[in-house]
Amino acid sequence: MDVQTFTASRRVVDTAWGPVACTEVGDGPAAVLVHGVFTSGALWRDVVAGVQDLRRCIAVDLPAHGRTPSDGRQDLGLTGQADAVLALCDALGLDTFDLAGNDTGGAVSQVLAGRWPDRIRTLALTNCDAHDNLPPEAFVPAVELAMKGELAPFMRSVAADHDLARSTAGLGVGYEQPERLGDDVLDEYLQCVATDERAVEVERLVRSLEPSPLLAAEEGLRRLEAPALVVWGTGDIFFDVSWARFLHDLLPGARDVIEVPGAKLFFPDERADALVPHLRALWGRTGP
Repeated sequence: MDVQTFTASRRVVDTAWGPVACTEVGDGPAAVLVHGVFTSGALWRDVVAGVQDLRRCIAVDLPAHGRTPSDGRQDLGLTGQADAVLALCDALGLDTFDLAGNDTGGAVSQVLAGRWPDRIRTLALTNCDAHDNLPPEAFVPAVELAMKGELAPFMRSVAADHDLARSTAGLGVGYEQPERLGDDVLDEYLQCVATDERAVEVERLVRSLEPSPLLAAEEGLRRLEAPALVVWGTGDIFFDVSWARFLHDLLPGARDVIEVPGAKLFFPDERADALVPHLRALWGRTGP
């Protein structure tokens, strides 16, 4: 599904947290899809195309990303982001829902599921932070830039130069074939730093990321009765497959770890066909 078609269904919802944008496509029980830093809900567009007959897919734009604003006052750590996602679910009248996350969105999903396990029908995690691996070693340079107030201007330069954005210094580090990233995809993702004000908020979000909410969520995750799915790209420099095995052991409802050979961080975008059959199997088992 191309970006323009997908985002035609995007809207901004007033919630108790504040305005939260999401894109809704499909019919059936609700499935909430959560992206990570420097992308948007459009990360899931091809996954949505493959499951929209099974689920009402709700792809969230996290705070300071996509069309979700941040006013400089909200908590942008994992807890604050989980609050924003749950507030969206409340505003949409979702008592229970399937939940899937990638990258930082996987960490947000763990915090949400650990704190409100009764709301979760199923949990699907792809390459993401886990336990105390936040920030992952390969992301530390970005955090260091954020701490010095230098990440915002750097990301503004990335947004202005698509060749830089496709490189390993930009979003290309999360793709096997970054040269195939279209300008429309880059523009969609990098609207999070399209202005100086937005870039400063994303920088604040990066500074806010630390592992204590993940660690606190583990007690609830150990009691999570919902079926769980762990699908992991093995070529990711941020999240080694050992973290997939950690999550498998943590989640009582998880079956085998499903490895996607060579896939990198953003494989739900680049290789949606490696994820869709497993989501369909998970959601087909649980039914409505």
